[in-house]
Amino acid sequence: MVREAAPDISARRIPLLINRNYALLWLGQNISVIGDQVFNTTLVVWIGAVLTFHLSYSALALSGVLIAAALPSLLFAPIAGVFVDRWDRRRTLIAADALRALLIAALLPVAGVISLPFLSVGHISLEAQLGAIYVVVFLTSACAQFFNPARLGLIGDIVAEPQQARASGLAQASQSLAIILGPPLAAPLLFTFGVEWALVIDALSFVVSLLTILAVRPPVVLTRAQSGKKGNLWREMREGVGFVRHNRMLIAIVISLVFVVLGSGALNTLLIYFLTQYLHTPAAFYGFIGAAEGVGALGGALIAGLFAQKLGVGRVYSWSMIVAGALFVLLAQMTDAIPALVIIAVIGVFSAAANVALTPLVLHLVPRALLGRVFSLIQPFIVLGSLVGTALAGYLDGVVLQGFQIHVLGQTFRSVDTIYIAAGILVLIGGIYALLALRSMAASKNPERQHTTNDDAIPQGVA
Repeated sequence: MVREAAPDISARRIPLLINRNYALLWLGQNISVIGDQVFNTTLVVWIGAVLTFHLSYSALALSGVLIAAALPSLLFAPIAGVFVDRWDRRRTLIAADALRALLIAALLPVAGVISLPFLSVGHISLEAQLGAIYVVVFLTSACAQFFNPARLGLIGDIVAEPQQARASGLAQASQSLAIILGPPLAAPLLFTFGVEWALVIDALSFVVSLLTILAVRPPVVLTRAQSGKKGNLWREMREGVGFVRHNRMLIAIVISLVFVVLGSGALNTLLIYFLTQYLHTPAAFYGFIGAAEGVGALGGALIAGLFAQKLGVGRVYSWSMIVAGALFVLLAQMTDAIPALVIIAVIGVFSAAANVALTPLVLHLVPRALLGRVFSLIQPFIVLGSLVGTALAGYLDGVVLQGFQIHVLGQTFRSVDTIYIAAGILVLIGGIYALLALRSMAASKNPERQHTTNDDAIPQGVA
């Protein structure tokens, strides 16, 4: 593998968006994630309030979308990572965006927007419509298994290490902005103009992303395919597994992430019940919770992007999770919506800061040749942990702790707030573990061994 150095950054020319290449990538992704949020929210409302309204299996139909979105990460991510490391990053991104645009557009006939000679929406059964939605969601999620690690690798190519935290902060800010803007746009678009607008917006957002990536000019990199070397799928996958297995810092990051997603999965699952039963607030207030978290995350992403590299991304990553876990425990004690809303906004700040710090941390620890495989090995743990946390929270609340109530030191604990406290403690444990693990490794860092199979070195500005 031969790689040119990442281009020098001229803060005088583009002080915020780092350089021309990253500015183009960021612009395309900013539009794409807003389109995704509009589409995802519309999908939930379309299935729950239109297609299966008043049907007994409405909730089951919605859960099918979540399963279809999660399965590709568990089934394909490690294999996808091998091919991402073989292929040209930019071309992989372009192909994934093109395929996703076509897949979303393929739902237009199912929604009755486009009439085909052999397909009439009046003759499409509800089961066939749901099946088509599940297939499209599954396939677009499969495309994302190639797109996401390729994007991470491209960022590593076009952004120098001192600016990678800022790049991560800008990307996280885009995601937060999409969470704020996307869902409020979705329902009015659906009920005023029809589902076709959400489909068209999402498909076009992938086209815009594709066009901006086409304009990106990354450094010349000789890929495995271009070098003429023959690849072996299982051997290359074992290389990625071996790198993770022998890298104590990566193992520490994965373990801490599993704790965090276990806790956050439980928190998100029961949020609507916590709002109505514990904060004594109407369900209509639920949208404000997402907005508060999004606003907090937007601020946290921008702040962390500016200061994480100076403070040390390892410290920012660990302490952000510790503070977020403590705030989750505090949230469980709330009985009024306004203080709870403030706490949720602050949780958003620290959650975003942890996410911002994670990207440069991984980019430093993993050599370019293994980045796709390592990223794709970590991702299934995150998805699986979130699914387990979600399922476990529902089981504990609905079966094990049903009717649970206990009084301790004048405080009453019931099922949801008890689960919230336990979830917050899990997040707290994940942060403390990461802090101790990264600190002990920083104390014994060896800069001469960076990016070897047993690389645990942490450069200045990371730990």
